[in-house]
Amino acid sequence: MATFGTLSDRLTETFRNLRKKGQLTPADVDGTVREIRRALLDADVALPVVKDFTAKVRERALGDEVNRALNPAQQVVQIVNEELVAILGGEQRRLQFAKNPPTVIMLAGLQGSGKTTFAGKLAHQLEKDGHTPLLVAADLQRPNAVNQLQVVAERAGAAIYAPEPGNGVGDPVRVARDGVEVARRQQHDVVIIDTAGRLGVDAELMKQAADIRKATEPDEVLFVIDAMIGQDAVNTAKAFQDGVDFTGVVLSKLDGDARGGAALSVASVTGRPIIYASTGEGLDDLEAFHPDRMASRILDLGDILTLIEQAQQAFDEEEAMKVAEKLASETFTLEDFLEQMQQMKKMGSMKKMLGMLPGMGSMKDQLENFDEREIDRTEAIIRSMTPGERRNPKVLNGSRRLRIARGSGMTVTDVNQLVQRFEQAAKMMKTVARGGVPNIPGMGPVPGAGRPGASSKRGKQQKAKGSRSGNPAKRAAENAGIAQTPQAPTGSGFGLGGASQGAPSEADLAELQKLLGRG
Repeated sequence: MATFGTLSDRLTETFRNLRKKGQLTPADVDGTVREIRRALLDADVALPVVKDFTAKVRERALGDEVNRALNPAQQVVQIVNEELVAILGGEQRRLQFAKNPPTVIMLAGLQGSGKTTFAGKLAHQLEKDGHTPLLVAADLQRPNAVNQLQVVAERAGAAIYAPEPGNGVGDPVRVARDGVEVARRQQHDVVIIDTAGRLGVDAELMKQAADIRKATEPDEVLFVIDAMIGQDAVNTAKAFQDGVDFTGVVLSKLDGDARGGAALSVASVTGRPIIYASTGEGLDDLEAFHPDRMASRILDLGDILTLIEQAQQAFDEEEAMKVAEKLASETFTLEDFLEQMQQMKKMGSMKKMLGMLPGMGSMKDQLENFDEREIDRTEAIIRSMTPGERRNPKVLNGSRRLRIARGSGMTVTDVNQLVQRFEQAAKMMKTVARGGVPNIPGMGPVPGAGRPGASSKRGKQQKAKGSRSGNPAKRAAENAGIAQTPQAPTGSGFGLGGASQGAPSEADLAELQKLLGRG
């Protein structure tokens, strides 16, 4: 996430320096804690949160758990990870639904925090989960707020109750109360009340919000806060907690170029859990907030679980089985390739997905230059082929390739490169389907692929052979290095060692883009 970019960079660099030390002294720990403190303050994390966080990290880092650790540097990363999870709320908290519908969800926050946009995203998500939400337009002060909610509701495919035109006309408390009654009569099981905000906290805003809460008795009051407002986040959150109180927090604009201090401060200062994180403008750009996963992203350890969940939502299991069968029988065609790309597009932005991989924080420039349109161009080329050409690319002679290039608005070179990449991808996937280890050009064999328990003969020979160095210390070090060779690197991004050893190379990312689109 762009929001935590600077903080993530600073922490990753701090731990990279720490890993160079075999044994940690109190001075090393103090230096590390000092760098962490600076990184958090630069990210606009509230000072009381920073003091408490660094004190706990220092106490644990100087304790016996690190002194006895085989790898003290990794143990410190583990401690920082656990403490980050703690200040982000500890455990995930889901929406609480009422035993007797409708569940009433009231949204509160400053003007411009993203309440209305979040209302549409939440309605869209609830619709997908089988609920029947009703949006209630109770923001009757901000110009065109009612119209905006109507547009958002239409995009989300959700019902809306908007009896007043807004723009200063109408009683928001009555609209909110009537909206709940309408939902009960029309059997909507969730009501989402969009309330008014202000440019700053004032008595009138708090009184109106408190009156709406009293009139509707909501099951959830979600405080929507802009992740980009920095230190003001704490003061705003405290004001709303004192004036209205809320049951959970929603972080909006986490895709923006902010420093992320709000996320690391609000949950800790208010004691209220972060329930959702809004990560973009699209209706699907809303994630349930997992403190452990967010901490992993901040430390550049990736977020594989979220990536897997998105893949499970986008990919059809039956279709996946058909593709596996085609790969095994070597009948995988460009039509199948096209279907796979279309399913990948359902998962959303490739940049976001790649950003969830461990160690990708060190490749921000390459990720920024990743062209999302390459998949569209590849799709255009394949769609310009006849069904027979898609099933058997070997029939593509010069004249056919020229026709395809013209039909897709591309060049013959683009068509040639696509065919070559398809053949490489098909070959690689066939190898995986047979239980082998794929060898991607520029990357070598993919680690961890192949049959379970299979190990390379060469690795066994190296392990058995050992080192012949005459220096005992050097020999011990060489043998230790050889013994680790067949395994995943201890400090790879999939453990808690960070990205310095396990990060994909620039060539890896370039090769992945080639497989997905043009090189």
